[in-house]
Amino acid sequence: MTEQSTEHDMTTDTAVNEELSKETHEASMALVESREAIPVTEPVEQPPVDLKAPELYINRELSHLQFNIRVLEQALDESHPLLERLMFLLIFSSNLDEFFEIRVAEMMHQLKYGREAAGPDALHPQTVISRILEICNTHVERQYKILNETIFPALEKHNIHFLRRRLWSDEQTAWIKNYFEEKVLPVVSPIGLDPSHPFPRLINKSLNFIVELDGKDAFGRESGMAIIPAPRSLPRLIRLPDNLCDGGDNLIFLSSIIHEFAEDLFPGMKVEGCYQFRITRNADLSFDSEEVEDLARTLRGGLHSRKYGDAVRLEVDQRTPENLINFLLHEFNLDETHTFRVDGPVNLTRMMAVRDLVDHKHLRWKPFTPGINNKLKLKQGNIFDALRVKDYLLHHPFQTFAPVVDLLRQAAKDPQVIAIKQTLYRTGVNSDIVNALVEAARSGKEVTVVIELRARFDEESNLHLASRLQEAGALVVYGVVDCKTHAKMMLVVRREGTRLVRYVHLGTGNYHSGTARLYTDYSYLTSDADVGRMFTRSSSS
Repeated sequence: MTEQSTEHDMTTDTAVNEELSKETHEASMALVESREAIPVTEPVEQPPVDLKAPELYINRELSHLQFNIRVLEQALDESHPLLERLMFLLIFSSNLDEFFEIRVAEMMHQLKYGREAAGPDALHPQTVISRILEICNTHVERQYKILNETIFPALEKHNIHFLRRRLWSDEQTAWIKNYFEEKVLPVVSPIGLDPSHPFPRLINKSLNFIVELDGKDAFGRESGMAIIPAPRSLPRLIRLPDNLCDGGDNLIFLSSIIHEFAEDLFPGMKVEGCYQFRITRNADLSFDSEEVEDLARTLRGGLHSRKYGDAVRLEVDQRTPENLINFLLHEFNLDETHTFRVDGPVNLTRMMAVRDLVDHKHLRWKPFTPGINNKLKLKQGNIFDALRVKDYLLHHPFQTFAPVVDLLRQAAKDPQVIAIKQTLYRTGVNSDIVNALVEAARSGKEVTVVIELRARFDEESNLHLASRLQEAGALVVYGVVDCKTHAKMMLVVRREGTRLVRYVHLGTGNYHSGTARLYTDYSYLTSDADVGRMFTRSSSS
């Protein structure tokens, strides 16, 4: 390239840059002028937000109910395996049971004793109950429609049959009659209703039958009506032997067996009608904290009464005559709005047993094996070594809960560990966590456990757990009467040389290896001194 051409290029670049600079300057001036042309307005002062305005709030109970409806929707999701869709439909029933036992029961209790009070949403409890009953009736009807018109026919295509009585063959009927005589008859106790046999106290959520009778019993009495409580010890689903069926999995309901042979329970009388029903009761354990002197003793006294609390819901076979429904409503002190007429078994939750009665892996989700942090895996021979190096955050169920259990197991056996402190909410049966705490206490370590006795529906289990730990030598604390201890905390104090090192686990879930494979939670494992001191201060307050 010549010197002359280079000078020409430089002159050209300079001219271009000057032109760009001029354009940029003109654009900037135009922007300034446009801003100056915009009229200046004073900011408008907004009125303060009234945080007590009821329209800002969603009712807690109605919101909870909407969540459960979303659970039911999963039964229609064809991307889920078929048996899992059935499980979602049954979980809807299980959730509704607890919803009525606790949430609805509490509002009915308020109305009964004149203690009702509107919440932040300004809805009166009676209004909320009315809305709940209307919504629940609509979706329970829909639930049974999904079961009968979608799930059952789909299961039939996979050779899973729920046999109704009219479909029983002679050979099957003979086997079922023998089952009735051998397994049901010895434990069932029908109750004829007459002046000397008033309406019985029926256990919460138990399956029962109301029977219309004609004739006289062995004592010459004409009762006209009887109650058959289904034995709770018997399974609600029974699998027929394969050699009596034309292939597939063939299941029958206990309710069908009792229907078929109800007349055998009343010699000399004719059964004019037999209809299943179920009553849901108030199962909340409530008490005045100021009057409680011994929380464990108070709970033990309330556990039995939970089975016989005030009735809150009546479920009946939709074919039940109105006069019998009215009779039941009168006995349970309920009105018509609390009645649910269903087209099928009244105790759907017990159908979950189908998982153990049929073997169709392609209709279930594939088993999931949680992963494990590689560094913890390499160090699992001594988890203390791993935690001295760094902290670990585990995401369950995608990462295994095993390191948490390993920490406690190693602590129980390690002679250098001198103390263990832990909170327990739900632990499950034959818990490795509890076994390790018992072993640690028996080996002479200082073991302190805060047990939340009021973990709903696990109160009795936690009372037994407390007794077992106390017998092993652990110090058991029941927490604060007016509050539930939901914190999941574990502290292991270990002597290392001349100092004491604190190892800590903090978590959002329960110390329950089973639920850690199902629910989404976090675990934080650390030997950080500041976290250890924080734990010590909080557990000493």
